[in-house]
Amino acid sequence: MELFKRLIAEEEGQGLVEYTLIVLLVALVFWVAIKDTKIGDQLSTSWGNIKSCLADPTGGGCTSGS
Repeated sequence: MELFKRLIAEEEGQGLVEYTLIVLLVALVFWVAIKDTKIGDQLSTSWGNIKSCLADPTGGGCTSGS
């Protein structure tokens, strides 16, 4: 019973727990916001294009940024 009273009375680590909960909440909101989008597929396609352009800059599909 003494341990339970100490856990309630002491506030050491309380800030860490609060920040952890905030980070989890932000991650959950972000996940819910983008779960129905095709952003993962679009990023995968974009990175594939970048990889192929770096491997062969003179190949088709690579354009200059200017």
